[in-house]
Amino acid sequence: MLRFDWRRKRDTTWRKEQPNMKAALIGQGIAGSMTPEMHEAEGRAQGIDLSYGRIDTAKDPFRGMSVADLLHYSVDLGCVAVNVTHPFKTSVIDHLDELSRTAEELQAVNSVVFCDGRMVGHNTDYIGFHSAFGDFLGSSKTETVLMFGAGGAGSAVSLALLDSGARNLEIVDPDFHRAQALVSRLKVLRPYAVLQASPSISLDRVKLVDGVVNATPLGMDKYPGSVIEPSLLRPGAWVADIVYFPLETSLLSSARTTGLRVMNGAGMAVHQAAASFEIFTGRIASISRLQSVFASLRQQRMRDVRGATV
Repeated sequence: MLRFDWRRKRDTTWRKEQPNMKAALIGQGIAGSMTPEMHEAEGRAQGIDLSYGRIDTAKDPFRGMSVADLLHYSVDLGCVAVNVTHPFKTSVIDHLDELSRTAEELQAVNSVVFCDGRMVGHNTDYIGFHSAFGDFLGSSKTETVLMFGAGGAGSAVSLALLDSGARNLEIVDPDFHRAQALVSRLKVLRPYAVLQASPSISLDRVKLVDGVVNATPLGMDKYPGSVIEPSLLRPGAWVADIVYFPLETSLLSSARTTGLRVMNGAGMAVHQAAASFEIFTGRIASISRLQSVFASLRQQRMRDVRGATV
């Protein structure tokens, strides 16, 4: 598989200027995703008629379709690119022609560009979390971190944590072999780090960490629950969650009650959307504009929920 660095390709003939474009999000249970609306709004602001749809395998006619069929469906639909989310971020790789350097290192893809008959995979989860985490950190300690989830999102988040100052990182996943495989990749990429894979948490170690990150779908509307009880953490620890629908997960709500600093998934969602928009269109997205769109969408959905319960 070839390496492909999208930033070196920007402003060349790899992406022609198109006033009308189609894109989509491929995933399961993605009705609550704000990615389509963010992309469309940014397209309008930049004079691009960008139509961005949802290909949700939790619904017909996509239920049961393979990731290969979903990709080809997107091409037949006329999409120039797609975002890919749970549960396809790793399985999609086998069906691509090229990978960006980051996607190859992480063995996880969340964006695919269709270009000249080829499918090129990218990973914008890394820059999305890294940027959002940098905004959040301030003076918080990051030396020792506990992260839940060794899947596609976990791959990107774990590398971003190491590049944000974490030196001791424990990755917890009930699929122990998957966690071990991720640790093995990270040891090659960042050999200075102290890394450990675990199938479950150790209460003794939990009390020593500076922060906890949920990089699993747990907490989403479709997957309710929490990866850990925040009261187990020491005072002064922080908690981050990549889930953004709902924005206030049960994990974050409990952490706030306990008095811990929290980071929700909004920042990662906005920054990864900006990076994907640039890959798809060749144009720089406005972070502040995307943040405004995200906030507006969230307010509207909160009103919809309140209206539905009256």
